Amino acid sequence: MDRDESAMKFCFECGAGMEQRVPVGDDRERWACTKCEYIHYENPRTVAGCVVEDAGKVLLCRRAIEPARGLWTIPAGFLELGESTREGALRETLEEAEAEVSIGSPHAYLDIPHIGQVYAVFRASMASPHHGPGVESLETKFFGLDEIPWEEMSFPVIAFVLRLYIEDCEKNLNRVHLGTLRWDGEGSRYDVKRYSLNQHLAVPLA
Repeated sequence: MDRDESAMKFCFECGAGMEQRVPVGDDRERWACTKCEYIHYENPRTVAGCVVEDAGKVLLCRRAIEPARGLWTIPAGFLELGESTREGALRETLEEAEAEVSIGSPHAYLDIPHIGQVYAVFRASMASPHHGPGVESLETKFFGLDEIPWEEMSFPVIAFVLRLYIEDCEKNLNRVHLGTLRWDGEGSRYDVKRYSLNQHLAVPLA
């Protein structure tokens, strides 16, 4: 999600105009009030989700909303205030895929600095057999690891999450992956080929 700088026209505290400047003691530009002491801090947003596995297959949702409407993703969404990443992943899986799942272990924590997002993804299993499209999905479906529709993936980060998952499955490993996705600044931000996984750590789990 890109930042909408035009939204910061007026101060939340006093209603005066805002400007971008480096506050005293800071090291970067912030939106700051031209009248009072208010500084608006923009921080990364966390996306929580699940790779839901069952009998060698993974559950994907076809998105019913923009961006990337009609393309496939794992059930995931923005974390809400007051919930943990685990709780958010469970909620998003229920909302998007109508699936009740049990989380087994963390799978990946990937930073995407250029859009200010952090992905926290867990491995999970079905707690009941039911799944179906929630209000933000057109359909849900289990795919074998050799059936994943790579050319119809919604976001580059989802492709990286699934590739790391498949690699672990092929090597019979259970690991948590830490890393940073870097866009090369060329072409579409939705083109997975324009991304690289940097500072990648794959930590074995007991």
